[in-house]
Amino acid sequence: MTGSCHLFEAKDADGVDRKILIDCGMFQGAKFTEEKNHLPFPFKPSELDAVLVTHAHLDHIGRLPKLAREGYDGWITMTVPTCALTYLVLEDALHVMTENTKYTDEKPLYTLGDVKKVHEFCQGVGYHEEVTLAPGITAMFHEAGHVLGSAYISIEAEGKRVIFSGDIGNDSVPILADTEPISKADIVVCESTYGHRIHESPKERGNILKTYLEQTVRNHGILLIPAFSIERTQELLYELNDILLHKLKSKIPIFLDSPMAIRATEMYRHFKTYLQFDAPIFSDPDRDFFSFPNLRESVSTLSSRSINLVPAPKVIIAGSGMMTGGRILHHLIRALPDKNSTLLIIGYQAQGSLGRRLYEGARKVNIMRQEIKVKATVEALGSFSAHGDQNKLTRWLKPEEGKIEKIFVVHGDEEASLVFATHIRHELRLEVEVPKEGQSFEI
Repeated sequence: MTGSCHLFEAKDADGVDRKILIDCGMFQGAKFTEEKNHLPFPFKPSELDAVLVTHAHLDHIGRLPKLAREGYDGWITMTVPTCALTYLVLEDALHVMTENTKYTDEKPLYTLGDVKKVHEFCQGVGYHEEVTLAPGITAMFHEAGHVLGSAYISIEAEGKRVIFSGDIGNDSVPILADTEPISKADIVVCESTYGHRIHESPKERGNILKTYLEQTVRNHGILLIPAFSIERTQELLYELNDILLHKLKSKIPIFLDSPMAIRATEMYRHFKTYLQFDAPIFSDPDRDFFSFPNLRESVSTLSSRSINLVPAPKVIIAGSGMMTGGRILHHLIRALPDKNSTLLIIGYQAQGSLGRRLYEGARKVNIMRQEIKVKATVEALGSFSAHGDQNKLTRWLKPEEGKIEKIFVVHGDEEASLVFATHIRHELRLEVEVPKEGQSFEI
């Protein structure tokens, strides 16, 4: 899990060997940038013929600036919204890395110049637009339903059709189109983030969130939600908008304390034609699906600090989602020792991350060189996940035409990948491989 990066090699129509990279993500875990990110690539960036990107999450794009700095100077192809979001995400990650140097020995993985270089190389394309990578080698982007602009990618070469899943979205996401079914495929490289579990019903998450809001008001506590800036934050705002307009009349202040999430939400507004809503949001009084009277946005550091002066009860949404950096750390220091407060985890937590330790029940954690006792309630809500669960992935792996020859299960913790691979073998009767990092296969 994290560090998504796949090298695809094939001969073009003239018999020339071509190298195509799918995603170039950052490894994430105990630190914001793991040491593995600084290691040399197992290929020469200058020898790549093309780079394709599935979506703008850091674990899929975080090493693109390193790729450009070390010799790649060709197109980096992705959907149009992903182009816009990629620059925001990389710029924000650089800011977090720079801030982390004050408390850790981590070094930034790249510079702003490297980010600008990636931005220059970005080529935005539409869904179902055929992209010629070389004579006889084509690629196409299909709706993955994971985040704004996300795609799974099909590549056709040497008479084979190979699909790279990127990340496949959850069921019934209220603001995105559904994941597009696979029409046909010979080989699928499939993620397995939640290949070992079944999420709660998406229809119930609004009621569960409402319960946590009511509990926070009743206990005069803090509801602290670490949220990924792209997708989770927007879904959360959409759900809160609905709850406070139609289900719960409360003046509890809700703080969005993440400049990145605020900027990303503006991108969602800009690309609203890519979105698909499950309710007539434009009939709301403000005709806006991500805002409501209780919401207060904190862009500056000063406004972030002023949140501490507002008495509980209150809700704070802040990044980063895995609690490996960003403003969430400052709020954790204040909220975790409070037995009346709740930490609500709504996204995947990588092994070794602070979020994972809290999720697994740690009663003491170190944050910014301080030992913090955990007296707050720690809860998790899987139905807010932007990743499909075992049922969703299994349905997606049933193409409309023919049968898949082989599935490679990737991008998951070892347990999740192995459980999902076993499930596919029994459920779909297909050949499955769980590759090790650096392993190669010939199709």
